[in-house]
Amino acid sequence: MATLLHIDSSLFPAEASASRAVTAAFRKHWEEQHPEGTVVYRDLNAEPVPHITAASHTAGFVDPAAHTPEQASAFAERVRLIEELEQADAVLIGAPMYNFTVPSTLKAWLDNVVLMGRTAGETQSAKGTPVTVVASRGGSYEPGTPREDFEYVRNYLGAVLGTGLGLDVDFIVPELTMAPQNPAMAELVPLYEASRDRALEQAATKAGQLVERLAA
Repeated sequence: MATLLHIDSSLFPAEASASRAVTAAFRKHWEEQHPEGTVVYRDLNAEPVPHITAASHTAGFVDPAAHTPEQASAFAERVRLIEELEQADAVLIGAPMYNFTVPSTLKAWLDNVVLMGRTAGETQSAKGTPVTVVASRGGSYEPGTPREDFEYVRNYLGAVLGTGLGLDVDFIVPELTMAPQNPAMAELVPLYEASRDRALEQAATKAGQLVERLAA
């Protein structure tokens, strides 16, 4: 019985969030095809995890028996988040682009779960776990577009999740999500709609493929 760790980080509710719409579609198909599975859900906007502190950071390099009370408390939260990641058979992350990068709440989660000597470094305790990232954005940052040099979401998450944690990273990228609201982007609405529909289709397909992969 597989466990999916589902993380959303959008500021907006489901009806107004491109990333939440796609992660919801992925999860729906996952649950339909794997009803006996488990979903662990974290909404980082509704319930942010603590940002990393000096105590929680230094605790990762100290024998737990020598932790100060402050380090022990802070490190316990990190361990809880790390264990969720380690126990997951697959991970789903909604990562909208804000100011050219990921939401600070998602960065806080990453800072907590990246722990040298356990999840990162030579050990990589969650290595090989498949992770699907829904990287939505208001514009387009694809190669050949005027803002391709501002693509810091896929580059960053590919590095930290793939290289840093050893996860098997896959992306779904709904783009041009601001087109319906921005009159200056009106001519791009058809491209936005095509991107949205493609992302929803990919979510269903990838969820099904992942269920089959984990059942094999």
